[in-house]
Amino acid sequence: MPATPVYIICSPRPQVGKTLLARLLSEFLLLKNGAVLAFDVNLKEPSLLDYLPSITETAEIDDTFGKMQLMDRVILDDGIAKVIDLGFHAFDEFFKMSEEIGFLKEAARRNVRPIILFAADTDRASTRGHQMLVRQIPATRLIVVDNEYIVRGELPETFTAGRVQRISALPVFLKTYIDRLTFSFTDYLRHEKDSSTELHQWIRRNYFSFRELELSLILQQS
Repeated sequence: MPATPVYIICSPRPQVGKTLLARLLSEFLLLKNGAVLAFDVNLKEPSLLDYLPSITETAEIDDTFGKMQLMDRVILDDGIAKVIDLGFHAFDEFFKMSEEIGFLKEAARRNVRPIILFAADTDRASTRGHQMLVRQIPATRLIVVDNEYIVRGELPETFTAGRVQRISALPVFLKTYIDRLTFSFTDYLRHEKDSSTELHQWIRRNYFSFRELELSLILQQS
């Protein structure tokens, strides 16, 4: 049986597009599989829960009870993909906890496959955070996200040793459009008759890249 995927979207920096990525990925998985469960570990508004309330639960890792509650849900091999939108404030604590409890080994034992999507930036905090993940996470599970809206120009070389997932920048007026709480990427694809629009192509390109990522992970398992 294929392992149940758990996508952990993270960065030690705020405002690097984590929630946008979580929205895109969650809507893709919901469209493809018919089900997805997302967890919102955030302080700032608006958050993933505001955009996708029907599939999102809030989670906290400030105490042992909150940590165990979250882990009990994501370590479950039920065939439903999980997406964690990990707020920057929880970055260090989450991966410290992950290492202490042997999360990766326990996930493998239970046929659950964590995938880390690290939203890159050009500052020192991002570099240090990525280096920490490189030491902790197998290279096949660590994906650097190059959001062109955040990283202007070339991605620093330190991030390019492994797999990189790129998200192209949208014009400001379209970025404002998709930031509305009522906006749905999948609904736009379904109802916009002109498939040549920039936004239509952008959504399709990102959905296709997620599909490629899924296929590569399946091939790694086999």
